[in-house]
Amino acid sequence: MPDINIHSLNLYINTNYSFKQYNRSWFNRVIQSMGLRTMKTRLMVGGGAGFAGDRMDAAIAVAQDLATQEGPRYLIFETLAERTLALSQDPAARAEREQMMLRRLSTVLTICLDAGIPIIGNFGSWNPQETAGKIEALSAQLGCRKPRVAVVTGDDLMQEHGSEGLLALTSDRTLKDGEHLIAANAYTGAFPIAQALDQGADIVVTGRVADPALVLGPMISTFGLQETDWSGLACGTLAGHLIECGSHICGGYFADPGFKDVPGLAWVGFPIVEITDTFECLIRKAANTGGCVNERTVVEQLLYEIHDPEAYLTPDVVLDISKVTINDLGDDRVLVSNAKGKPRPDLLKATLCFDSGWIGEAEISYAGPNAAARARLAIEVIRTRAAVLYKDLPLRCDLIGVISAFASQGGVQWEQPAALAPTVADATTQDVRVRIATLAPQRSRVEDLLGELEALYTTGPAGGGGVRSRIHKQITTTSAGIPRHFVSSQVQLFNHESGGY
Repeated sequence: MPDINIHSLNLYINTNYSFKQYNRSWFNRVIQSMGLRTMKTRLMVGGGAGFAGDRMDAAIAVAQDLATQEGPRYLIFETLAERTLALSQDPAARAEREQMMLRRLSTVLTICLDAGIPIIGNFGSWNPQETAGKIEALSAQLGCRKPRVAVVTGDDLMQEHGSEGLLALTSDRTLKDGEHLIAANAYTGAFPIAQALDQGADIVVTGRVADPALVLGPMISTFGLQETDWSGLACGTLAGHLIECGSHICGGYFADPGFKDVPGLAWVGFPIVEITDTFECLIRKAANTGGCVNERTVVEQLLYEIHDPEAYLTPDVVLDISKVTINDLGDDRVLVSNAKGKPRPDLLKATLCFDSGWIGEAEISYAGPNAAARARLAIEVIRTRAAVLYKDLPLRCDLIGVISAFASQGGVQWEQPAALAPTVADATTQDVRVRIATLAPQRSRVEDLLGELEALYTTGPAGGGGVRSRIHKQITTTSAGIPRHFVSSQVQLFNHESGGY
């Protein structure tokens, strides 16, 4: 059988035909159905962000690196955590996140559009259609060509099913006083992303999708994978899992001086994964960046959020990493292979977010000789008064510098006699910060209890200062399994002329 380099043919056809005439996945499927053997093809996917608060300049080096390469290349932005969708229900928070997204895109948009690097991001958390319009406006502002922006929707379960129907699916969740459901989103899969890319999208805006889907989507589009190509889907899911946290696999959140040293952490690089049609993943970092990629950084990220190595559930495939092999090639390059796949689960994960009232915290410092003793006395005063005046409110107390990170939720440690006794740290610490926290359905109740800490200026131990307090809405989340037929994804291309779809 003849050897055919699919990518070369793709480039030729892309150059000479419009996407209305040509569909890359369709072409790949035709080649495969003809039984033709293909030369090894690879695609490259760079990770530009691991969460909404990631560095704004992180993606620049990744985009510049990809722009110097040949073949199919993509840049992804993973910017959604479980609570982000719920927080985006607040107009002020939504506006802030929108500006962050535009600033992030503005650093790489020109590079990617000029080099033909499609961008895929789950930054449509509040309104994907509105996001598409903002991106078009940004491209005009930067003097770029108009991008073809596609929107993937269908994850928002509230629009389709309402809160009552959704709560019936979460039998282990009972609403508390004043609590109500404000958002519910399903984790959708990668095929709608691939569909958008097949239609010629330069930028794909999604809502809540499974994190690895951001990489698997380009792989499906490039290699023409089918819904039952379990090995290929497993490889793409593994690749997405490895780079979804941005610099984690390049030494970010890894360093432990003397045990796990990372060179150039201040300029740590972000990852690029090269995936072949033989389903191997080469992990590296963007050129001219700090950090490191080695066996240990890969293993740490490989195990991230994995509960069962033989069954990592995603919308597209059940990933089995129990036989995965990791080969450190040196020079910050690691080859990962042997991911296995099993048929996808019948249920999709969904995150339900609740407005659970108000949470507040307040702090005051004590410094100098006997600082810990004075701080302990401050907590004793607050706890004594709260036991009488605020019986209905939970109260957490911390002595930052003595007891805080290891404290249990709700300040239960203060109920233990051993916790009240001075420790070795008490004698040596001359800089302690008292922190209290509480929550309630009514903001005024939170304000009143936090006021007890500020009142220590005149009623508490000597030498307290630097009071700060903060109150904000408390968002709680729970997960549920949603039948797959509850969710229906849609792909729409933004219309340049009408500003709609």
